[in-house]
Amino acid sequence: MTVLVTGLPRSGTSWTGRMLAAGGDLVYVNEPLNPQHPPGRCPGVLAARVTHRFQYICDDNSAAWLPAFRDTVALRYRWLAELRANRSPYDLARLLRYGTAFTLGRLAGRRALLDDPFAVLSAGWFARRLGCRVIALVRDPVSFVASWQRLGWTVHFQELLGQPLLVRDHPELLELRALVGSRDRVAKAAALWRATRTILDRTPGILVTSYESLAADPVPGFRRLYAYAGLPWTPTAERRITRACCHDTSTSRTGGFAWSGLSRTAYRRMDSRQALLNGARGLSEEEAARIRALTAG
Repeated sequence: MTVLVTGLPRSGTSWTGRMLAAGGDLVYVNEPLNPQHPPGRCPGVLAARVTHRFQYICDDNSAAWLPAFRDTVALRYRWLAELRANRSPYDLARLLRYGTAFTLGRLAGRRALLDDPFAVLSAGWFARRLGCRVIALVRDPVSFVASWQRLGWTVHFQELLGQPLLVRDHPELLELRALVGSRDRVAKAAALWRATRTILDRTPGILVTSYESLAADPVPGFRRLYAYAGLPWTPTAERRITRACCHDTSTSRTGGFAWSGLSRTAYRRMDSRQALLNGARGLSEEEAARIRALTAG
């Protein structure tokens, strides 16, 4: 059974996905629905055209998405399609990496793990039509908005409102129209958090998980997620997760369980408990209180 780890960007999806792959039973697939290349727009991984951030997929538009994702979760890599579309040295290196990982994983009977924040609004479809075990990460709204502020990110609500099926199924998103064109990045990020949390809370067949609770006690937290995903909890997985999540970055840059290079995820080895203390960094007390008020439900 395929595992999908999703949640808004900067909610810990890369970290969670990497920890679930630590046991060696999953093939990690990074953000196939990301409209930016890289990591998205790779037809070898996903043979479908992504047109929006937070692409909405439902039964009414799944004619192209369902066969494409069936190939992805079955670890069938499209070598020729990728070669036709992407030929830079970096792209060729990704082709070899993903093509090899898909092929060896399929032969070894491994399952796919999709780490994709941009699937967050389509989580129900992945659970229902693809049979995915969906883990949706939700971060504390103050820490979430603070992270977006530090990166200078903003929300372009046209990406959501320009998808008629999404608005049809979730009409509360129409409230976001009031913020289209606004320069208030705090209010926009808070509105995105609130709308997404509302949608996730009423989506059946998925597991909504607090990033903070997982980071505060990672080993038992990931053990529960392994059970939910149908993964064996092994000494190797426990050892790697312990090293990755209890890493003292102030004293050493070695050891732990790290990925870099072609994956280009947000994951870095860390002391996850210590990381919680810095979540609101960069925000004033007044800004934090405002975010709490904007996201209260």
